[in-house]
Amino acid sequence: MIQPLQIQKPLFNYMKKFFFLLSGFVIMIAGCVNKGDSDWRHYGGNNAGNRYSSLKDINADNVKNLKIVWTYNTAEDSAHNKIGRNIEIQCQPIVVNDVLYGTTPLLKLFAVNATTGKELWKFDPFEGQEPKPHPSRGVAYWESANDKRILYTAGSFLYAINALTGGLIKEFGNGGMVDLHEGLGHDSLGHSVTDLSVKATSPGIVYKDILIIGSSVSERGDAAPGYIRGFNTRTGKLIWVFHTIPLPGEAGHETWPKDAYKIFGGANSWAGMVLDEKRGAVYFGTGSPSSDFYGGDRAGQNLFANCILSLDASTGKMNWYFQTIHHDLWDRDMACPPNLTTVKHDGIMVDVVVQATKDGLIYVLDRDKGTSLFPVEERAVPTAGLPGEKPWPVQKFPMKPAPLSRQVLTDDEITNLSPEANAFVKKRFIATKSGDKFMPPSLEGSLFFAIGGGAEWGGNAIDPSGILYQNVNEMVWDISMTDLNSLNSELMSQGKKLYLTNCAACHGVDKKGTSQEYPSLINIADRSDSKQLHAVIKNGRGRMPSFQHISERDKSALVGFLLNKESKPLAKNIADSSLVNDKKDIFPYTPPYILKSGLNRFFDPGGYPAIKPPWGTLNAIDLNTGEYLWKVPLGEFPELTKKGIPVTGTESYGGPIVTAGDLIFIAATKDERMRAFDKKTGKIVWEYQLPAGGFATPITYRSGGKQYIVIAAGGVKNGHKPGGNYIAFALP
Repeated sequence: MIQPLQIQKPLFNYMKKFFFLLSGFVIMIAGCVNKGDSDWRHYGGNNAGNRYSSLKDINADNVKNLKIVWTYNTAEDSAHNKIGRNIEIQCQPIVVNDVLYGTTPLLKLFAVNATTGKELWKFDPFEGQEPKPHPSRGVAYWESANDKRILYTAGSFLYAINALTGGLIKEFGNGGMVDLHEGLGHDSLGHSVTDLSVKATSPGIVYKDILIIGSSVSERGDAAPGYIRGFNTRTGKLIWVFHTIPLPGEAGHETWPKDAYKIFGGANSWAGMVLDEKRGAVYFGTGSPSSDFYGGDRAGQNLFANCILSLDASTGKMNWYFQTIHHDLWDRDMACPPNLTTVKHDGIMVDVVVQATKDGLIYVLDRDKGTSLFPVEERAVPTAGLPGEKPWPVQKFPMKPAPLSRQVLTDDEITNLSPEANAFVKKRFIATKSGDKFMPPSLEGSLFFAIGGGAEWGGNAIDPSGILYQNVNEMVWDISMTDLNSLNSELMSQGKKLYLTNCAACHGVDKKGTSQEYPSLINIADRSDSKQLHAVIKNGRGRMPSFQHISERDKSALVGFLLNKESKPLAKNIADSSLVNDKKDIFPYTPPYILKSGLNRFFDPGGYPAIKPPWGTLNAIDLNTGEYLWKVPLGEFPELTKKGIPVTGTESYGGPIVTAGDLIFIAATKDERMRAFDKKTGKIVWEYQLPAGGFATPITYRSGGKQYIVIAAGGVKNGHKPGGNYIAFALP
């Protein structure tokens, strides 16, 4: 008979200690790769928006071995979707507990296995309806015990979705959804915004049981106010509202005309937010007030438009503000989320909020006080504007860090790509205004940087040492204004008047358009019928807001004008239009001056930017000192490289991430490539030709014991070929 093994007591005690130490070691190792490090739980990676990962399985030595390991096809190209046209993907997905959540081009929410890419569920917010696609850059996650929710927006609604099943959380709001118009109007004043365009292109951020969210609104006279709101994550109930256009008695009201809050909209936060949980503070930037490019009827500094703001996340009470542009006339929204980090300044560690801007500036502010760590000067600027305009006499000029991009166009900066290109650009340069970034818009035209320039919505990345990595656009825009009254010299139809007051600012007075984002409408009858145009005008599409506030009669008149089916002219001038608000005390507002030919990038005859390269860069800046570590071109035009022209860089839309593996990953460029850069040198160490443009920000996470890099390759932007895939890379 075999006797049981007898263990001596001293040996038994030794073995207990060994296994105790071993288990502690296992726990310690597990702590080094805990779910917080493995997941990508928030838009921007974490609440601070750092776009940083401590994962380093993929590093500068082995990144060359990256391969595609799975692809998730949304199956929503023009051949398969309900609207017959392609929509890009701008979504930076999140990963929670080995599940990846993202949105499709038509704004369906999906969940896939983060290891395999296999679909787990999909939710369609427009089931049985006409889809209302618009940019969607991410989603938010909230959980309490077994209650796990995805909070995201589609159209004019905020949805709460069960993260495990994909079903609506019926007890949230009205059957699982909340109208994004809630809290924006002032019913006691007869002031309704129900029919104005309100959506959210960036996700909100969660603090305890509160979802804090901004909005995307029109940039013209029909803009809804861009108030910041906090909703209860369990019930959908509105908890607080911060008025970015202050009401009577509120701080900042004196920086506007008395009744401005009844008339003007905008001053919205559309780019996303970050959160300091310890301080209970939310940080974000706001955009310009409506309408862009003319502010004669909103004289004043216009707080809290164009501000970096800190609010108490529980109450919405303002902690501080820092205005970057006074009385904005140039569409200089805060186009990317801020970023929270800690830097060493004058020998002291300081918690800061970092905000990059469309005009290529970087503000580094004390997180508690809102004061700049580096010197900022206020200088006198031009004040001769359009009739009735009252430009603010001074503007801010931060001394450090140096601007990310050029600030003004000079003769020396005109392209030298060829003698023909130089002559073409110089002719326009001579005929327009240039030379000061704060010259007010004019009838003769102005050449500006910073509209769709500088730092865009993709954001930036910061590693724990305080180094910021930012991709930057260098692009000149050609902007001319026109006086609506000057268009009254002949009889015009109701449809034409409606077009001039609603559509011309983007598509041009002549309907020629400027880009894929603002296409030509001259031959719209060749690709759309009356029913389709009615739906687009009512619901909006892409960057175009909805125009629900236009009556059905006026929609029909506008469609008739677009399809060239209108009858005789009906009135002499714009003022006879039923759209114009004669009371001047409620939305919508009709500015007397609008863009003449829409928003125009300034290209040479070959389609290249009108300035000398670089046209796009990736930058590394030490925020401890404010000094640049390196700057390299980002993206290329292969046909120019083949001619021996040094890499020029391109426009980029989407942003970078940085990892503990000393790598920066970014797609975003016109050449449709995904790249990895050595974060220490700026050298490209890996690149991959995507099947379509990756105009989104990538993510990284660990699942199934392996580190992944994922990018949404949605294409389409600015004439690129379409795509609809999420692509995952990993080491073999």
